[in-house]
Amino acid sequence: MTPRLTLALLLCTAPWPALAAPDTYRLDPVHTRVQFAVEHAGFSHALGTVSGSEGVLVFDPQDWPAASLNVRVPIQRLDLGDEAWNKATLARNLLDAGRYPEARFVSTRVEPVDANHANVIGQLTLRGVTREITLAVTLNALKRHPMPPFRRTAGFSATATLSRSAFGVDAWPSMIGDAVQLRIEAEAVRDRNAADPPEAPPVDAPGTPVPPADSHSPSPQPVQETTP
Repeated sequence: MTPRLTLALLLCTAPWPALAAPDTYRLDPVHTRVQFAVEHAGFSHALGTVSGSEGVLVFDPQDWPAASLNVRVPIQRLDLGDEAWNKATLARNLLDAGRYPEARFVSTRVEPVDANHANVIGQLTLRGVTREITLAVTLNALKRHPMPPFRRTAGFSATATLSRSAFGVDAWPSMIGDAVQLRIEAEAVRDRNAADPPEAPPVDAPGTPVPPADSHSPSPQPVQETTP
C-alpha cells in the first residue's frame, strides 16, 4: 500500500470532532434600546427611543449565516421626551399602540460582510403589517462581562431605514416624514435555557385582531388622538 493511499484511508476513518453548536443568548432589556429619527415638518428630526426589548439570539462569530434573531419591541414604552408627543404617536391614527402594543422582528437570513459586520434580513411586524427590512449589524464585543455574574455577553450596534407608510402608519404626511431611521444598541447574555419570545396574538387579517379566548380579559383603553 502506498503512503498516499494509507494517509487517505486514515483521514477517512479518523474520528472528527463535531462542530460546536452556536450559543444561545437572551437580550438584556436594560442595555438594549431602539432609537428612531423622523423628519418633523422639514424643520428638524424628532428623536425617540424604545427601551425594554426582549428576545433570543443564536450566534457563533465564526458562522454568521447560522445566526438567528427573534425580538419583541414594546411600542408602548416609546418616549419622545414629551408626554403630548408620546400620546399623539401612540394614538390610533399613527402607531395604534392600544391594539398593537408590540413590534416584532424575526430574522430570515444573515449575510456576512466581514468578521465583525453582517446584514441581517428579516420580517418586521409593526401595527399588524409585516414587511422585510435589513439591519446593518456591527459586532462590538463578545467576551466575559467584567461585572458579576461574569456571564459571556455579546454587544451589537445596528442601523436600518424603513418607510412608515409601508406599515400603514401614514397619517400627517405634511408634518411627519415617511423615512424612519433606526439605530439599535443591544447586549445579549449567553443563556442555554433561553426560549423564543411568546408568539404575538394572531390576527384574521392585517389590522383586525382576533378577540382573546378569555372573555374576562380587560379591553385596551382608547388613546386620545392629538396632532403631532
